[in-house]
Formats: sequence, structure tokens, C-alpha cells
Amino acid sequence: MTVSQPVTIPWWGAELLGSRPDHDIWARTCRDVTWAELRSQVTRRIDIFAAHGIGPGSSVALRLPPSLTGIWSLLALWSLGAQVQLLDHRLKPAEVQRVLDLCRPRYYAHTTDETATQFQDECEVYVEWRRDGTPARTDHCLVQFSSGSTGRPKVIGRSAASLRSELDAFSRIPGMPRRGERVLLLSSTVHSLGLIGGVLHAMSVGATLVFTSHLQPPSLAATLAEEDIDAVFGVPFHYDLLGRVPDPPAAPRLRLAVSGGERLREDVHRRFEERYGLRIGQAYGMTETGIVATDLTGEFAPPVVGRVAPGVHTRVRRGELWVRLDRSPYLQDEGTERYVDGWLNSKDLAHYCEADGTLRIAGRSDSLVAIGGLKVDLMEIEQELALHPCVREVVVVHAEGGIEAHVGAPEGLTVSDLMAFARERLSNFKIPRRIHVVPALPRTANGKLLRSAELLRAAHGTATSRPSAAGSAGGSP
Repeated sequence: MTVSQPVTIPWWGAELLGSRPDHDIWARTCRDVTWAELRSQVTRRIDIFAAHGIGPGSSVALRLPPSLTGIWSLLALWSLGAQVQLLDHRLKPAEVQRVLDLCRPRYYAHTTDETATQFQDECEVYVEWRRDGTPARTDHCLVQFSSGSTGRPKVIGRSAASLRSELDAFSRIPGMPRRGERVLLLSSTVHSLGLIGGVLHAMSVGATLVFTSHLQPPSLAATLAEEDIDAVFGVPFHYDLLGRVPDPPAAPRLRLAVSGGERLREDVHRRFEERYGLRIGQAYGMTETGIVATDLTGEFAPPVVGRVAPGVHTRVRRGELWVRLDRSPYLQDEGTERYVDGWLNSKDLAHYCEADGTLRIAGRSDSLVAIGGLKVDLMEIEQELALHPCVREVVVVHAEGGIEAHVGAPEGLTVSDLMAFARERLSNFKIPRRIHVVPALPRTANGKLLRSAELLRAAHGTATSRPSAAGSAGGSP
């Protein structure tokens, strides 16, 4: 009987972990965490994981809440030569089981505390050996999962070489955090921007990471001032929170506020600048590719996302953005049709401006639908409805009954008021045939808005809704 050799999974973690003096501050929570403690904690977890049999070529599903423990555990597993399948801690048990069945990791490292939502220093870690699990079958050190807006997440692999290339791109982008600066990291460390542009970049240049468990608007604004923050990395939700503070304390060192993950609303962009005297910058990328383009200083307003990052190759073909990759990022069948001859179709509608070298993202190519023989961009409808002052978030989908709008309005909004607003701004054939209004829209485990009509209806079946009377172009509701 022939025993197959484990897959070799390269990692350069020793370079990151050994790059700074012991007494330097690696991170701050409610206390200082030195580089000496970082190395000590990673070494401790290397010993624990190795005692469980984890080593080169092992496949490990890692699901921990936002914590220092989560970062230490990830670095330890990589140092052991393991492939880490990074799961969001917000996944429900049934969702976790589907991922485990799909990817079949040999080990599952997790916590039993299902209530943790905010960042914490440490948490318990339990390691399960899975009888039906298999060793890593590819040399990817990191396995992530797409937003899964249709309910079927794509399984995406990142190699050590691709992570290293992305770090190199970040290091060459003007304005990125540098040695000695403090970075308030609000982006999830499970996702690419938070992990690579946040944690790994800060480690590589010697910036100090700052984490907070206080997400109430006044506390969050106070953190900027009290912790002498130089840069913030977050998603639009965080900047919405910060913009709600009418008179925030001065944060004289704050020079950079970067948003990623999803489209930044114009009102959030404007309000933050009014409150803090700083424009929100953007980082545009994909789980499959990592960073693609940036406008860190907010020089351009959305939908311009900035200039293509150094070392990243893109092209616009038939209005869609394609990104050059050495190999397909997909480890399962889902999504493979998007990778053709070394290029990945982002499915984002894009325009490249030769004059200033900027990239504009106008929406999704798969958001175009036919209504009564006319083409309608669902993203256009979303953008118009989002202009209503009571609307915090909106998703527009095309279902069997026509166009549906699902609206999050925490301060209260009637369907009649929103319908009147829509009639003022949209042609009759673009007005949703049915509107659902709820305090907050459901999101995927990765924190992005659900975009499946079936899943949206199931999530808020009791929401206020009614058909519109906008004409017959879209068919009967």
C-alpha cells in the first residue's frame, strides 16, 4: 500500500514574526501587546496544535470570534505548514456543517462561545479531529469563502506567493500605514482587507494595530482621539457609525480612513468628511484576487475606486473588469466558468479613464434584467432608493413577480412614502413591483447583504410590503 506524501504548503511567517524588537508594541486592545508576547503566544499555540497531530499538509478549519487568539492561532497554523480554511464566527451550525462537508478538513478548531460578537483579547480553542477529513489537496495556505449572496459560497484558495504579492502591492501604494503609526482595524480579520491589508501589512512595516470592542458611535469616535489613531480600516457600516456623532472629539493624528467590502454611500462619505475633516478613501478588491485598486486619500468620489494597485494587471472587456491571475482561485466547481485563459471575470461593470488612470465601478454585469423588453440595472434602482434620508441600506432583486426592493430603514419608513419617492426619480418600468421595509436587512456570514429573493423573503417574511401601482411593464406582482 502506497502512502501519499503530504502537500507542501509554503509560508514565510518567520519573516513577519521575527522582524521587530521584543519591546515594540505589536497591538493595543485595553492593554499593550508587545512583539515578544506575540511570538510567545504563537509558539505556545504551535506546541498545542502540534500535540493534536497538526503539521505540514494538514487541513484545518478555523472558526474563532474576532480576537487576538484568532490571529495567534492563524499564524501558528501557518507556521506548522497547515492549510487554513478560515470560517466566519457568525456562521450558524447548519452553515458550518455545510462548509465542513464541502471542504472536508482533517481538523476543526473553534470555540464553544457562540455569543461573542465584538473583539476580545482571548478565547478558548477546541480542536476536533475529523474521521472523514482529508489532508490538504492543494498548496494553498489560505482558503476563504465568497460572500455567498445566493446561499452557495465559492471556495477560494490563496497561495503564499499570492499573499506575498498582495503585501508587496500594499507596500508600494502611497499613503499606506507605516512604521510607528497606529491603525484602528475595524475590518474583519477573516476577510482579505482586514487580514492582509490590515494585520499582515502592519506586521510587515511595523505599524501598531489597535482593536476595540466598543462600537457605539460616541465610544468609537473617542477611540480615534484617545488612542492617537493615524489610520482607520473599516467597512461603510463603521463610517456610518462614526458619522452619527454630531461633534466628535478632535483626532489630530488621523490622516487616513479607508473603506472596503461594499459600495460606500454618498451620504456616509459626505457626513464623515463634515465631522472629521477627512475624506474616506477606498480599497477595491475581491476575495479571489485580493486588492485591485485603491484611492486611499479619497481624492475621487464613488463610483471611482481609484487607481489599479502596483503589480495588478486588469483589462476591461465588453464593459466588464477582468483581473490577471496565474491560476484559477476556485477549489470547487462553483465559479470556475469565470476564469478563462489566465483572466478572472469580476462581473463588475467598469470603465478605465486613460486621462487620469482611474477605475470606475458602475455596478454588476449580472444586475441587468429585462423588464417589458427594456434593460434595467438593479444597481441603478438601489442607488436611487438609497438617496431617501430614512433608507440605511437597500437590495433590489428580480424575482418571478418582477422587481422587488428590500429596504432597511431603522428610523421608520412607510411603503407609501418610499413609493412616492421612487416615482419622482425612476421611470415607471423601473419602479419595484413590491417593497419590503424592515429595520435592518439580513447579511451573509461574511457581512455582506443577501441578494437572493428567496433568502430575503425567508429572512423577513413578516416585513411590511405591498405591490406598487407603477404600470404594467414589469408584469403582475
